[in-house]
Amino acid sequence: METSMILEQARQAAGLSQAALAAAAGTSRPTLSAYERGRKSPTLETAARILEAAGFELAAVPRVEFREVAVDRGRPIRIATSLPRLTVERALAVVALPLHLNWSDRGRLFDLSDRRQRARVYEIVLREGGPNDVLTYIDGVLLVDLWDELVLPQQIRAAWQEVVTGAVETQVA
Repeated sequence: METSMILEQARQAAGLSQAALAAAAGTSRPTLSAYERGRKSPTLETAARILEAAGFELAAVPRVEFREVAVDRGRPIRIATSLPRLTVERALAVVALPLHLNWSDRGRLFDLSDRRQRARVYEIVLREGGPNDVLTYIDGVLLVDLWDELVLPQQIRAAWQEVVTGAVETQVA
């Protein structure tokens, strides 16, 4: 995501005008506008100061990439190289899965704050979904928590096992 989008989204999420955020961050409104429109690029320090004034922090998080794993039959499985994290709002939202994921129960709403419903969504996404679906619906910490309870085909479980158990081992070490 580009710096301009990050700054604008943070300002909007904070419910601030450009003038209010600029004043709080110690910059001018025209300069903030230029940053948000991509006409100027702030230094890392300046971007961090603007984000802090909006109530956010600048952080480096691992990029989630996907690798293809061949299976005995069928299409290859796309596995994340690290577990994705969602915001609390997204991780516990009420969602309707798109048709390509949930064709047999079209329009059903799943409450991700309910453990059983979240497990069902994770099973569907891991079986049927691609990288964008994983990044949209699965939170890595909640996946680790549910892992032993999920009902998954053996090949899918085996393909994801190293990523899921590796995340736990990394945190314990």
